[in-house]
Amino acid sequence: MAHDRLKITQEGMDKLTAELRVLQNERIKELSERIAAASEEGDVSDNSEFEDLKEEYYYVEERIREVKGILSRADLLEEGSADGTISLGSRITVKAEDDEEEETWLLVNEEEASAKDGRISDESPVGLALIGKQTGDAVTIQTPGGNLTYNIINVK
Repeated sequence: MAHDRLKITQEGMDKLTAELRVLQNERIKELSERIAAASEEGDVSDNSEFEDLKEEYYYVEERIREVKGILSRADLLEEGSADGTISLGSRITVKAEDDEEEETWLLVNEEEASAKDGRISDESPVGLALIGKQTGDAVTIQTPGGNLTYNIINVK
């Protein structure tokens, strides 16, 4: 599954591209300079700051590889639903049965999901329950706190 193509929104591609640029052009350079400065200060064998910097450097290198991998497998996701059926790229307005406020979500892949930004994964329990549904349908999701029912108000 690691080599499957990913559907990513233009906004998601832009964010990943910007993140990659910052990691490659700023973070790696900054960490390299800080590691060099720490190593010039003498014995690094018992220097926790030096070890922390190396660990952060390796983390940034790993994130660079991860972002490059995602972008290399990414295809542009056309947002919207042509026939009103929820699928990847659909913008869905829902209202929880026990809440008066409507919420609008964009159904995206898990790499692009961000609950705070209203982007839910197609592999999450809510995303899986919504796929294939239409305006007027209701979905019930089992949660640790009990069942949660959403009424689908609109699908775009």
